[in-house]
Amino acid sequence: MPTKSQSTLTLNNSSATAYVTLWLVIAWLTTWMTATSRADDQIGSGLNDTPMAASIADEIVSVDQDWSGGDPLYDQSSFADFAHRIGLGSCTCGECDDFHWEFLPRDPLYPFYLADTKQSRMAGQWLEATGDSTLLDGTLGGRFGIFRYVDSQQGPFRRGVQADFEGSAQVRLDMDRNHDVRSVDFRAGVPISFSFGRLQTRIGYYHLSSHVGDEFLLRVPNFDRKNFSRDVLFMGAAYWLDDSTRIYGEAGWAFTCDVSEPWEFTFGIEEAPRHPTGVRGAPFYAVNGHLRQEVDFGGEFTAQLGWAWRSSYDTGLLRLGLQYLNGKSNQFSFYNEHEELFGVGLWYDF
Repeated sequence: MPTKSQSTLTLNNSSATAYVTLWLVIAWLTTWMTATSRADDQIGSGLNDTPMAASIADEIVSVDQDWSGGDPLYDQSSFADFAHRIGLGSCTCGECDDFHWEFLPRDPLYPFYLADTKQSRMAGQWLEATGDSTLLDGTLGGRFGIFRYVDSQQGPFRRGVQADFEGSAQVRLDMDRNHDVRSVDFRAGVPISFSFGRLQTRIGYYHLSSHVGDEFLLRVPNFDRKNFSRDVLFMGAAYWLDDSTRIYGEAGWAFTCDVSEPWEFTFGIEEAPRHPTGVRGAPFYAVNGHLRQEVDFGGEFTAQLGWAWRSSYDTGLLRLGLQYLNGKSNQFSFYNEHEELFGVGLWYDF
């Protein structure tokens, strides 16, 4: 029978193999994006900036007018579009998917999973817990774009790469006991997203730590407080079935962890508007599963249903609806306790 140290060694070797493969994929994607950027720069910028390019364009238009007796065979806008496609000018058709850099983008390439209660956003849920108190779960935080290299189209099928920062405090209040703070989880991370159209992937890092509220410890002095924390590398993928519906899956591995175990898996399906909705809004639903190694790959199931609003392509999503959660607690100070929660929620996803 293998010893604990041998089992740990086997797990570490398997994990190392998996993440060497992961970082090779990252290196390939980085190389591809760099090569694309350099090619665009050489064709779009290098040639455009040369006096010879402008001279060639002017000369061809002039010859065209001479041959046609002053009435050009092709109008200048058509020629300009052609010149752009061969690297001699700027796009005037408005349909070309030029890649470009953006600093501090407002919208994500890879939106956070709507029914994943541990993602960073602004949110509040009034929940009735079976066999427990009325709870108020609040998330105070969000996602903030750092930079990206993307094409010019709008909507969920943009192509490119984007780096973001996300952080939040996820607090639970006991409303039946003077709004006491029962617990709070803190999360911060850096996701990097890659979009190839309908298929999207993301990799990144996040830290999460859980803390029990002082009021709870005063009321339950014998509570066995555990310092649940994780530093996680993750890799996920999503596929858009249409412009508002996607399926997704994600794996995370903690290279340092206290109380928790290394592996976790997230998967689900969701539908929500990605286009402007006006004041009428549009329906949304989201279903998410979260499996964790520290509870023998049990976890929690979350379902949400309601109405959503979005003012433009690059603004956040406001949602109002119902939430149901069943499984292990999503407040990780109580990670091994079973919960069944049902209530109403308000969410703003950046």
